[in-house]
Amino acid sequence: MADKSAKLSVNGQDVDLPILTPTAGPDVLDIRKLYGQAGVFTYDPGFTSTASCDSTITYIDGDQGELWYRGYPIEQLAAKSNYLETCYLLLYGELPNPAQMADFDARVTRHTMVHEQMHNFYRGFRRDAHPMATMVGVVGAMSAFYHDSVDINDPVQREVASIRLIAKMPTIAAMAYKYSIGQPFVYPDNELDYASNFLKMCFSVPAEKYTVNPALAKAMDRIMMLHADHEQNASTSTVRLAGSSGANPFACIAAGIACLWGPAHGGANQAALEMLRQIGSVDRIPEYIAKAKDKNDPFKLMGFGHRVYKNFDPRAKVMKESADEVLDLLGFHNNPTLQVAKELEKIALEDPYFIEKKLYPNVDFYSGIILEAMGFPTSMFTPIFAISRTVGWIAQWKEMIADPQNKIGRPRQLYVGADRRDYVDLKSR
Repeated sequence: MADKSAKLSVNGQDVDLPILTPTAGPDVLDIRKLYGQAGVFTYDPGFTSTASCDSTITYIDGDQGELWYRGYPIEQLAAKSNYLETCYLLLYGELPNPAQMADFDARVTRHTMVHEQMHNFYRGFRRDAHPMATMVGVVGAMSAFYHDSVDINDPVQREVASIRLIAKMPTIAAMAYKYSIGQPFVYPDNELDYASNFLKMCFSVPAEKYTVNPALAKAMDRIMMLHADHEQNASTSTVRLAGSSGANPFACIAAGIACLWGPAHGGANQAALEMLRQIGSVDRIPEYIAKAKDKNDPFKLMGFGHRVYKNFDPRAKVMKESADEVLDLLGFHNNPTLQVAKELEKIALEDPYFIEKKLYPNVDFYSGIILEAMGFPTSMFTPIFAISRTVGWIAQWKEMIADPQNKIGRPRQLYVGADRRDYVDLKSR
């Protein structure tokens, strides 16, 4: 892997650094021994130029607009696979055969219920608590309910915890939603697929019969699949960092949910929809386009461009197809928010400013529109993201635990505070 090297001169001293060659992507300079050999660290705010680990799970090429899960392009998986099969792929490295898929599906399905005493835990929250606040607390508390799957050194317990988290996360999120709107909790239905079960738990009530629309279930399944993993993003890195200390898996995933809550990360689709509502009508779009182009105006267009993808977001094309299908089905084409979104989308693909800045509509732009059309409030957008990303977090966590090079995360710093100084007694100051 390290068949090349680079020479770095530090204060007149030459240091040889190995260059690691990945399966795909740019070469990586191995600086692990830099401090020991030259007495210096590197400075990289946000770690945007630093690989914190090696991984076999997900690959992103931002310039080409590519996203692979275990080598499979996301477009192929979205067209031919489903969320649970994608979960299997991310967890175990290969696509399952029919027997493996049936076994995995059964194991997930049998773990969808949560401990009955967790119902009492929900009732400790205020009714107006944000569902993400509830999820952070409930997922973190799972270690208090499932003592038999917190030993990270036992591969069987790691596997049980993984299945439990994937299976129960939709139930936990749906319960958070039901609690926030004052409706009774709905138990999982083992006869339904993963996405359909989640929709039923969110939208059915005991007083009426509820039938899941297959087209909406397909759209939800696709949203989950497109968000299942995304390399070493902020929440995934948080899960790995928490896990590096030996924390139990439920605590690690709760940490990931807390990080995902940030509007610059998992809250981006909520922010995009709120922006569309702020604009309000098509005739106000020119005003907001001018604000977006004005460097002195704090207004930002949400749902356009991406920090990693510099060409286009490969997930956005798939999500746009789902958006069109769902909106056709539900007859939402006269919705004012949708009209604003359609016009903004057209401008973004034609306006030279947008093209030059690579401000294309991204996955968050379309997913927010779909979720609103389905009937979800914006407060549920990020919890749905958390459901989707759980398998990615777990796959990354399991990979880290099994890595012989794993050590507790401990980033360095560039200290710019006061120099050494002596304490002065209070009366002398």
